[in-house]
Amino acid sequence: MLLDHLRIPDNLWSREDIHVVLAARDIGALFRLLARHTGASQTRIGAAVGLEQGYVSRIIAGRRVTSIDVLERIANGCGMPDEARMALGLAPRQRAHLPDTADNPRSRHIDAPANRSWRDDVRAAAQLWEGDVNRREMLRQTVFSSTAYTLPALRWFTATMSQPVEQEGHRAVGQPDIDTIRQMTATYRRLDNQYGGGHARNNVTRFLHHEVAPLVTEGRYAPATGRKLLTAVAELTQLAGWQAYDMAEHGLAQRYLTHALDLARTADDAGLGAEILAAMSHQATYLGHTTTGVDLARAAGRAAHRAGITVLTAEALVMEAHAHAAARDEHACATALHQAEQALDRADRSSDPQWLGYFDEAYLSAKFGHCFTALGRHRHAERFATRSLRMDERYVRGKAFNLALLATIQARHGEPDRASAVGAQALTLTTQLRSARAVGYVRDLQTDLLAHRSRPAVRHFIARVDATLGRRR
Repeated sequence: MLLDHLRIPDNLWSREDIHVVLAARDIGALFRLLARHTGASQTRIGAAVGLEQGYVSRIIAGRRVTSIDVLERIANGCGMPDEARMALGLAPRQRAHLPDTADNPRSRHIDAPANRSWRDDVRAAAQLWEGDVNRREMLRQTVFSSTAYTLPALRWFTATMSQPVEQEGHRAVGQPDIDTIRQMTATYRRLDNQYGGGHARNNVTRFLHHEVAPLVTEGRYAPATGRKLLTAVAELTQLAGWQAYDMAEHGLAQRYLTHALDLARTADDAGLGAEILAAMSHQATYLGHTTTGVDLARAAGRAAHRAGITVLTAEALVMEAHAHAAARDEHACATALHQAEQALDRADRSSDPQWLGYFDEAYLSAKFGHCFTALGRHRHAERFATRSLRMDERYVRGKAFNLALLATIQARHGEPDRASAVGAQALTLTTQLRSARAVGYVRDLQTDLLAHRSRPAVRHFIARVDATLGRRR
């Protein structure tokens, strides 16, 4: 864990000067004391708490930190004991062991948060929405950390709700409000699939801040309505995280997905929780954190089993297979893929939630293609990548991904002219999108083809990519 790198002395948190700065919430002074007593650089402190070094430097220079969410991240990253957390104004934590959901023999005892109030989860999410709308610098400086997914996943399986989700606010919240959120989510999801995460991301965050936040923080609702409200809000928050991921804002995406998981837990929606854990796994594997990707996929599988949604079990197994493939574990990948096929064969799709509509045979074929590509099994990969193109044309971004996948396989299999032709189709769709991932896949294909640039078709494709996307730095 990053905490180990700080080597914080056992008696540090009992020092009087530490208590003074915690009580004053003077994070700049806290960071200076940590640097003095641990020898840690600003970069190392930032890595531990999930902030860029430049932002840590500005905090040390006097910038105040007031967001509860950021204070939580700092407390977690520094491994503060309960006394220090409470001095900072945060809830205490309890010792717990990561459940067997990760199936990881190297799992270790870590500090798990105590069962915090559902209102704390709501307030923390609302602060994130507000900060994102106002473009607060702190959010732009947040970096992705695979360990930052450990506590939310642990909370999902260990925390229990001690209070009903009800509130006495000044505005009555009813089914029409929930239906509005769901309809807006469906619209934004359709735009996301058709135009990419950057197209409507700002609209989603504004809707969350201006329309949704007043409902959950100031509304009046009974427990049954409260649970349905938070389920709808969790789904939209998850979509905002997915959009940020698509735009390569990975630290911000991680925070959205974390809050979405907390809200789904509060609403006791195991199916949505499984979907969010699978999204977390997807991001971790994409960024090269394959062990975390496997653990989160297995956690998603446990949540899917609890929800009784077999197709979610298949999705979790596919995510696990992809993480294994990225780690070059062919046997584990093959086992997970076989189990995913079996699960999908026996799944009843008649009552799927709307957010699961994308998971079909074409999507499964694409994931198979990605797995075999990572393992260097190009003939198998091409067969599945070709099959993935028999897809719903409304998923424009997905088709761009699948075309780029097929072209990449052809390039690596020694067919650069075919790869250039298919890559040109991927490029055409990518120009219609605002998606950093789509651009990244085309750029990766361009790199794969550089060795063949003496061929006219390849040279033309490379030049077209540069003309369309700009020359690489």
